[in-house]
Amino acid sequence: MINTRKDNDYWDPARKGFITNYPNFPHWKKMTAADMQNGGPLNLYLHSPFCIQRCSYCYYKTINLRGNDKKSQMDSYVQTLCREIELASDYYGLKDRQVISVYFGGGTPSLLAEDQLEKVVDTLHRHFKIENPEFTVEAEPVTLTKSKAAALKQFNVNRISMGIQSFDDTIIKDSHRLDSEKAALKAVDIAKETGAVVNIDLMSGLAKETQETWAHSVKRAIETEVDSITVYKTELYANTPYYKSIRKDGLELPSDDQEISFMQHALDQLTEADYVPWSFYTFTKGGNHVHVHSPSIFQGDDCYALGVSAFGRLGDFLFQNTNMESRYQELLGHGQLPIHRGYALTSQDKMIRDVVLGMKLISLNLRDFEDKYGFRLESLCASPIEQLQADNFISMSEDSIALTSKGILYGDYAGKSLARHLMHM
Repeated sequence: MINTRKDNDYWDPARKGFITNYPNFPHWKKMTAADMQNGGPLNLYLHSPFCIQRCSYCYYKTINLRGNDKKSQMDSYVQTLCREIELASDYYGLKDRQVISVYFGGGTPSLLAEDQLEKVVDTLHRHFKIENPEFTVEAEPVTLTKSKAAALKQFNVNRISMGIQSFDDTIIKDSHRLDSEKAALKAVDIAKETGAVVNIDLMSGLAKETQETWAHSVKRAIETEVDSITVYKTELYANTPYYKSIRKDGLELPSDDQEISFMQHALDQLTEADYVPWSFYTFTKGGNHVHVHSPSIFQGDDCYALGVSAFGRLGDFLFQNTNMESRYQELLGHGQLPIHRGYALTSQDKMIRDVVLGMKLISLNLRDFEDKYGFRLESLCASPIEQLQADNFISMSEDSIALTSKGILYGDYAGKSLARHLMHM
């Protein structure tokens, strides 16, 4: 046993007290084998890479469908995706874990035919514990027909997220999208008729965006009275058509100052319309219908990812599937999971990840952090917390750190400031 007697905070030098374990056995509590299983909530992400266009800003793994073999190409992918569902559930023993959310993203999942969607849903139910989860499907407005929406309702999809990005037809066209304001508004009505929670995405800072075009998009989004509105900032990546146009044709995107102005306008209008933020980029009508999937992941819950290029987390491991469809098909055809790369989280990584992702949710619970890691974040990050408070990015209470209106406006800035400090401790 460890000698715990202290005289002036100094232990008497002695060779006795051989340590066999820590904490000492008197601190241990009754436990069974079942207690050692990871029975925590499980989120599922499924990726459908198919699209009918390549949007100018898109950096995701997508496959543009052309020619007459579209149905057979998607059939083959769905068959392989279902095989991955079977293998992953069995390999990692996931079948008995409660699934709290299913998120079908892309790409454009709403491009899949009804029989293909049915096959995926049936396979999920056979291999996972799916009772009444949040079930989100991303939908491109031009692909959301009444029959497709009816199928989503039949499959118990209770959240539909549509990437509208802009309600200005000129900006839509210049983004190489096939939508229009009229088509988008029609799709919103179709989605609402299913009874699902409806989210629409807007993207500020697209090419040729002005204060007037942005104000129009925000106004239209609010007028739809959807349950949820997400506002993303356009991010420039090297694998996007935008990047190539900037280098080759001198394309200019709105400046950072313009982006701040766009977001400030959106915040003001959304607040006036009673849209309440649950993250610094998503707002729900009256504070209702808060998303389950993303907050769960931001708070450290597992998300098993399925599909080509999909990335997720299981325990202390982050992982990503191969982004080559041919390799994805080949590996699963041989009964192998298609994981291509990953990262084993250290204790420091987990702490930083919880902070930087947790701050996305507006408020970070300090007591939960202390219970989980045994440290007070206020002490670990005293210097950046003091500066962030002085600059009005955050407010502090005994139990939490919360983003101010300015903190929300500047997105990940506060979280990154805290994370940077923790990285160099």
